[in-house]
Amino acid sequence: MFAVIKTGGKQYRVAADDVLTIGNITGEVGDTVEFGEVLAYGDGDNTTLGAPLVQGAKVTGEIVEHGRSKTVIAFKKRRRQNSRRKRGNRQMHTVVRITGINAA
Repeated sequence: MFAVIKTGGKQYRVAADDVLTIGNITGEVGDTVEFGEVLAYGDGDNTTLGAPLVQGAKVTGEIVEHGRSKTVIAFKKRRRQNSRRKRGNRQMHTVVRITGINAA
């Protein structure tokens, strides 16, 4: 059984007991979250595609941890101008374990 969910402007193919890293969402560690935007749902040979969403389908998950990703460096240099700029960014993320897929 699998589902394709949309969160944070990205799409993820998930199944039960999957652990995925998504953009930062609110909630404490151990809280349950629901993803209502299910784009596709599959169970064996049967696949249901939404237009654009599958009605009544929900994916539940549990927040495992919050964290920050690796530093992404934005370095700009203008040659022969003695001008350069170095900036770093660490994006916040949330690790979620998928606990169940419900297609009512």
